[in-house]
Amino acid sequence: MWQTIVNAFKIKEVRRKILITIGILFIYRLGCYIPVPGVEVFEGMGDYTFLQIMSAVSGGALQYGTFFAMGIGPYINASIIIQLLTVGIPALERLSKQGEEGKRRINTYTRILTLFLAIVQAIGILVAFSGSVNTGSLFGSEGFLKFLSYAFLVVVYTAGAALTMWLGERITDYGVSNGISLLIFAGILATAGSTILNLIRQMFVPETAVTATWSLIGFIIAAIVIFGAIVYVNEAERKIPVQYAKQVKGRKMYGGQSTHIPIKVNASGVMPLIFAFAILSFPDLIMNLFGLSTSNSSFYAWWSTYMGSGSIVYMIVLCILILFFAYFYNQIQFNPDDISKSIQSNGGFIPGTRPGKPTADYLKRVSNRITLFGAIFLALLALIPSLIFKAIDQTLVNVFSATGLLIIVSVALEFDQALQSQIMMKNYKGFLK
Repeated sequence: MWQTIVNAFKIKEVRRKILITIGILFIYRLGCYIPVPGVEVFEGMGDYTFLQIMSAVSGGALQYGTFFAMGIGPYINASIIIQLLTVGIPALERLSKQGEEGKRRINTYTRILTLFLAIVQAIGILVAFSGSVNTGSLFGSEGFLKFLSYAFLVVVYTAGAALTMWLGERITDYGVSNGISLLIFAGILATAGSTILNLIRQMFVPETAVTATWSLIGFIIAAIVIFGAIVYVNEAERKIPVQYAKQVKGRKMYGGQSTHIPIKVNASGVMPLIFAFAILSFPDLIMNLFGLSTSNSSFYAWWSTYMGSGSIVYMIVLCILILFFAYFYNQIQFNPDDISKSIQSNGGFIPGTRPGKPTADYLKRVSNRITLFGAIFLALLALIPSLIFKAIDQTLVNVFSATGLLIIVSVALEFDQALQSQIMMKNYKGFLK
């Protein structure tokens, strides 16, 4: 990857795109430190599992209530919802198959839904952490003035989410790789970097020097092993051979070549983890928002004991949800019937399998088996790294979650591939000239 970056900087056009990407990322990180009037640090953010993940993704901006506190979260949620609705609503499904025009209209719907979700999320967080909001420093703390202060904060946070979305799209259009992914990547690295810096500072304090040193060494070893395993599984794929028959058209002969259909082991990526964590943390979030998480609530006590994060039941349900969403998301992405029809219409076949329905059944069977291994990998990834980092140092648990680890690896590989394609395109242009 380092060699790819060195080669990219030697090409003027690619270097310009890299600098644009770095500049936009710098603007985004700068917005994560701009304070919002009347808002202090949101105390108690660690009580919400889903908000912990969102805070880590935003580089801690959510916890400190800065201008980009919402981060890219509303856009991610909107994209997921639109993607799911595309499967269930025929009109959206037809729109997704209409090429560039359909893609443009779906992006418009995603932006509108992003603004709506940003408003809802901003209201929910401000109400849940009202103790951290000082409306007296804005318009006032009584009656309509208090309402006006909250409305102002909702507008500010919604504007921050909209600006974050716009920055991500600008990276996609004028920079390198997917801008939204890079914003998430930058947020996670910023959160991780601050935690590692705290460990390094503790190494120079006599009371904590030994503990911090061993924690840092243990973290480096564990990170190398875990990242290696993620890269290995993330790049693993099953190649199904496809043979195309020779066709004679006029005086020319077409076809006759062999190719393959790549099916990734972890084709669904990080999405099953996000869905599973969101569903499990939603009841706890609702109870906290409506003040049900009190010491007098017997239901909340039961929920914390048997369904709280770290309990046996929680881990079992989490693994079941990951398995379910892995298969669900695979059904959205991989359609054996369409692939079978495409192969047959182009005169191709899978050796040893008849064209048509037998080919679709074969592809479905192979995909289900591979998805099972991918889902088991995700379930193990959701449990083992957290336990390892918790044993090393408690502060590393939320920063290096399973979601964060997968995102870091996936985005880094995607960025490397995008750079290689940019370099290759430039080389081909020079060759053609």
